[in-house]
Amino acid sequence: MVTLFHWDIPQALEDKYGGWLDEKVVEDFGNYARLCFESFGDRVKFWITLNEPYIVSRVHYGLWINMIHTKPGQDLYTAGHNLLKGHALAYHIYKDEFDAQQKGKIGITLNSEWFEPKKPNVPRDVEAASRAIEFYLGWFANPVFLGDYPEVMKKSIGEKSKAQNRTVSRLPEFTQKEIDYIKGTSDFFGLNFYTAQQVAHRDLPDKFPSFVFDMDLIKTQPRDWLESGSSWLKVVPWAFRKILTHVKTKYNNPIIYVTENGVSDRNGSLVDEHRIYFHKMYLNELLKAYLLDDIDVRGYAAWSLMDNFEWQVGYTERFGLYHVDFENENTPRTPKASSVYFSEIIRNNGFLESTVPPNSTEETDSTQFPPTTTNNCSRLQIMWIAVFSAIFLDYFSTFFTKVVY
Repeated sequence: MVTLFHWDIPQALEDKYGGWLDEKVVEDFGNYARLCFESFGDRVKFWITLNEPYIVSRVHYGLWINMIHTKPGQDLYTAGHNLLKGHALAYHIYKDEFDAQQKGKIGITLNSEWFEPKKPNVPRDVEAASRAIEFYLGWFANPVFLGDYPEVMKKSIGEKSKAQNRTVSRLPEFTQKEIDYIKGTSDFFGLNFYTAQQVAHRDLPDKFPSFVFDMDLIKTQPRDWLESGSSWLKVVPWAFRKILTHVKTKYNNPIIYVTENGVSDRNGSLVDEHRIYFHKMYLNELLKAYLLDDIDVRGYAAWSLMDNFEWQVGYTERFGLYHVDFENENTPRTPKASSVYFSEIIRNNGFLESTVPPNSTEETDSTQFPPTTTNNCSRLQIMWIAVFSAIFLDYFSTFFTKVVY
């Protein structure tokens, strides 16, 4: 499984026309994808066009901390629009020119948190949680799997754009031809998942263009949720099953590959019991989704095989099953306890008797470490497919992988 684009657009294209802000990038991305298919397609049977286009759009083109462009609250939607067009072009190039001979699969990987209403008995909070998943996951999943942006996005952004005295919405519109061209352009649903949020409705200002204000909601994470080495990542195993159920229900039961799932630390410990606990509990929720909910999950990739460069936080947060000594010029790798645990799961294609989460009919209490567990499956087989763990370290640096963050 190879990812064509993981956020690293060449600086030359940023300088030339603004990267994903200009539709010229769509054709360039298509040419790059074609080159990769020609060069490596005889060996690669699974392609991911884009990894987390939400992050590319929101973080690179939308956050004030990275504000290198001039249209806040608009550039991120423009970039997302072109990312979707680029993805669709790469998909059609593969299907039209290479699929008959190479017989591979090609899709997109999307990320999202799960959103739970802060007060489930308050209808506006329930609506806000639904709105959040549409803005985060549906932004890209809806055009690819259903056709066009979520109605709630079009309505909210359109109304707030009008309140800002704009004649057109900050969210671009697809033509019917583009809708038809993009819809159905994924052989599988790639999902990166880590954590959850509680959501409450909040009427936010209309006058300032902002992705956050467009949603009219506030996100929080309870203090008693188990923490990690990342401020944003609370350990919420039950949310994994919920988002998998959402993907099945909303997007017509697609084939799912979980392409990232893992937990961080800041101490670099080799005895990483928290990571063992994380994978045990999250895999157990995946097992329930597969066995009890009949969700078509066919693969799981732990993030990550090794500690690596975590973007804006650099080397301070570690996700790896293997420790990397970044102070040593040879960067030696040392297996952590979690690597032994995870390799046993792979070797046995399931939990060992001694490591199965205990059966219980109670809900998971994620505030304890290790917490009491809930409604767990007693069956030991994870899946009939092999569980694989990989880190997407190399994205075929022929064209789009020349810039290092």
